[in-house]
Amino acid sequence: MKAVINMPEKISKKKAARVIAFYLPQFHPTPENDLWWGKGFTEWTNVASAKPLFKGHEQPVIPADLGFYDLRLPETRVAQAEMAAAFGVEGFCYWHYWFAGRRMLERPFNEVLSSGSPDFPFCLGWANHSWSGVWKNEPHRVLIDQTYPGEGDDRAHFDYLLTAFRDHRYMTVDGKPLFIIFKPTDIPDAKRRFDLWRELALKAGLKGLHIVGNSMLDIKDPAALGLDAVLISTLGIINTSNAIANQASRITWGIRRKLSLGGPRVIEYAEAIKHFIPDLSQFSCDAYPCVYPNWDDTPRKGRRGVVLGNSTPALFEALLKDAVGAVGDRADDSKLVFVKSWNEWAEGNHLEPDTKWGLQYLQALKRVVG
Repeated sequence: MKAVINMPEKISKKKAARVIAFYLPQFHPTPENDLWWGKGFTEWTNVASAKPLFKGHEQPVIPADLGFYDLRLPETRVAQAEMAAAFGVEGFCYWHYWFAGRRMLERPFNEVLSSGSPDFPFCLGWANHSWSGVWKNEPHRVLIDQTYPGEGDDRAHFDYLLTAFRDHRYMTVDGKPLFIIFKPTDIPDAKRRFDLWRELALKAGLKGLHIVGNSMLDIKDPAALGLDAVLISTLGIINTSNAIANQASRITWGIRRKLSLGGPRVIEYAEAIKHFIPDLSQFSCDAYPCVYPNWDDTPRKGRRGVVLGNSTPALFEALLKDAVGAVGDRADDSKLVFVKSWNEWAEGNHLEPDTKWGLQYLQALKRVVG
């Protein structure tokens, strides 16, 4: 039996924004992870083994209501969707992995697609980056390389995506399936590829595609890349060597220096959120804000990680208000606000309840979005 989530058929005129939460489909064993990281590895392995690295560092962070779940279980996926819908999330953006025809971490979404359950809106985001051994302090060890073989692979990729695009749950903008690209500047001949996909979408009876590129303020000409819009993800700047100092805006992040053994880098959440929502009118296309409830990727990276310190539901609520306000004058269909993430537990950014805050971040979301 399909699990039906009570969702309005059309976007409510009273809804402040369309909130889409990124969703990591990693929490289940795979043969590749068994090989690379050890038998039975999932992201929970990193989460549960995390250690505090400085005074006041809150690790490990333990999941509450949903527990240490396994995404192979349909009951888990239904519970996630029910919780998201209850607090104002319109849909999930499932990360999608395609390596020249090889798919990774595909089982949870494939089962959502084939079963029709949960009946909860979704879209896809292509995480088009190579995988490395960074989790074992081997950043130069390539586990699987992201390549772009050419038009034959592009067509095969589109054919795989088309089943999802045709699903009644698939989220659209102006009737066009919404598709996110994580690293559009890494794709050779991006415009040619995306123009081909739009052509194939029209031939398949769709209205086209709405392709959105993730931007760390590094995309100067979205149209030249074949993008319809950009997703503004300024937190990524923190993880780029010397990027903070080199930004034209000369952002001051208020980095705390009371660290030991060279890390992790700790930044006050209250300071960071001042810079998460830039003036969207400066962009040459639609720009969608991306908000973060929290961040701490030390479960993955240890002392090489970054921590946004002292995040609270109240500060997150203030950030959400800024994001919603930034898209407030748009047509309802284009009032997109992204949250990173629903369940990135080893990056320390999640809306799912933990044992400290419970449902409070979700409750903050509901107060803002309705």
